[in-house]
Amino acid sequence: SNGDNLRSLTFSYENGTAKFTVLDQLALPHETKYVAILNIQDAWDAIRSMRIRGAPLIAIVAVLGLAVDLTSNAATVSELDELDGAGGIEGVKTCVFQKMDYLKTSRPTAVNLFNAMEELKGIVDNVDTVSRDDVVNAIVTHAQYMLERDVSDNKAIGAHGADDLLERHTHPDGVRVVTICNTGSLATAGWGTALGVARELQRRGKLRSIAALETRPYNQGSRLTAYEIMTENMPGPCLICDSMAASYIRAKGADACVVGADRVCANGDTANKIGTFTLSIIAKEMGVEFFVASPFTTLDVELESGDMIEIEERPPGEMLDSSGAPKGMSCWNPAFDVTPAEYITGIITEKGVLRKGADGKFDVKGFVAKHS
Repeated sequence: SNGDNLRSLTFSYENGTAKFTVLDQLALPHETKYVAILNIQDAWDAIRSMRIRGAPLIAIVAVLGLAVDLTSNAATVSELDELDGAGGIEGVKTCVFQKMDYLKTSRPTAVNLFNAMEELKGIVDNVDTVSRDDVVNAIVTHAQYMLERDVSDNKAIGAHGADDLLERHTHPDGVRVVTICNTGSLATAGWGTALGVARELQRRGKLRSIAALETRPYNQGSRLTAYEIMTENMPGPCLICDSMAASYIRAKGADACVVGADRVCANGDTANKIGTFTLSIIAKEMGVEFFVASPFTTLDVELESGDMIEIEERPPGEMLDSSGAPKGMSCWNPAFDVTPAEYITGIITEKGVLRKGADGKFDVKGFVAKHS
């Protein structure tokens, strides 16, 4: 695997100084350039501009950005010096929590960011934090742990997904996969979620073909997933426009759609990149399985159903400039849609595959309680 081309970030921490860069995904696939993240403003901007994207990666970049800000941004370090000097660990914590709140304002739909900040807040609150160094070290340690955990979780998602699919799809050449958006190494700390399932099938010699939907309007499928597919030399590669999915399935055949998720509700309704809902309807109509692959941190049992999810709308320019439209044409540009649970076959996580019960419903709450 030429994984180095697909490394979404670099992070190092030596002698109390953190160095952090992110791969500028808006420049891909034609240019590979890494941008330094020096403070939380840089991290916020990288997330908001979609220089980095992918629900798991957004959360990781926010936490690593905080780690860099607290250890290596001179302005923050002197602010912490003052708070520390004033004798207040509480002051230090308040400052850190304000920074976390700011990072949460970057993008609204993916729940991983909010879950990561909650987890981090718990660590800062609970850790035997008697000093400012304790707080900073706890955050840096957790940031590094998140990086490792994401890759191992993704490999487990891949293995559970491949196991599940191969139980039913027994063609000697393996499984024919369709996917949308980018859920690979570029969307995560490495390996990927839905694309990680394809990677694992390929590793076992059981990926028969993979079709990537272009993913309008920002083309994460054509710019990013196609790039990963080519880099990994996946078998049976095919890029298609979003509007070609039904024709592709009819003409070429498919066994399973595997997609990512930004938020999965208690009833299984799933927010993902715009166009996912459409693909799910086509899959159901054409008898193709439809799987969501996402880490446990994407499951949001606080929201009962998809109509409670805040759907981010992106600037019109992202649609107009990428489509050759006349300047100033009015448009509607939601970044996500919600696929109702009825269209979803199963939800693949690192803890196993969640299937519907005898009542035909997903018990996400029960699954989360069992594995938490």
